[in-house]
Amino acid sequence: MGPMPSSSRAPIVGVVVVLTAASLFGTLGPLSRFAYDAGMQPLAFVTWRGAIGLLATAAFVAWRIARRGASLTRPADLDGRARLSLGIAALMGFVLNLCMFIAFDRITVALALLGFYTYPVMVATGNVALGREPLDRPRIAALVLAVVGMVAVVASQLDPAAGIRFDTIGVGLAIGAAMSQAVFVLVSRSGYRAVPADQAMAVVLAVTVACGVVVSVFTGATAPLSYPIEAPSVVPLLVFTGLFAASIPSVLFLTRVWLV
Repeated sequence: MGPMPSSSRAPIVGVVVVLTAASLFGTLGPLSRFAYDAGMQPLAFVTWRGAIGLLATAAFVAWRIARRGASLTRPADLDGRARLSLGIAALMGFVLNLCMFIAFDRITVALALLGFYTYPVMVATGNVALGREPLDRPRIAALVLAVVGMVAVVASQLDPAAGIRFDTIGVGLAIGAAMSQAVFVLVSRSGYRAVPADQAMAVVLAVTVACGVVVSVFTGATAPLSYPIEAPSVVPLLVFTGLFAASIPSVLFLTRVWLV
């Protein structure tokens, strides 16, 4: 057999990218619980995860520029709509992370994930409302299969014998994270495609770090930010999370969003 046509390879590559990103993102629940058990607070965890992810992503951007001849996209290179879209996406990135990690702290991780993974339905509804694509039978069937499969997988992780933590605020935060993710996807799909995925994600992570520090200062919760310095045993966990549950899957996810 000859080589597979590029048109046939593209969907396969897209599926692999999505599965890889989803698998890495799927580690966030357990990783956050490990971090909280080690003494981290949700806002500090969001900030440190973003900072380490930012360093890794910035290093990758610098490597591509130095070794691959890629160009650095400057804000002045973008039109007003693209800058606004990138800003909204970056802000939504911070909000969804903050909501999700607080939810992980308040309710059972599986319940938080059940709330969060309603976002594909929100994205599909948003695309129909924006006139980007029809909600035809194949799309409805694919969406139903995806949601049912997600519910089956996540629900299987609920163990009543181990106790289920539930409160209204935690569920609300998980839904808020889903809404933020839906806005992120809808805005990212066409808002700032002129920016390479790695550079765009560097901006998103930078805004996450900046917002985390600002919120910590305004709420008087700066002490938790220094916890990894006082307890360096938690640093390897943060490094792993920043690399494999922030930088890598985020760039992969954004790349795939732009391919659809």
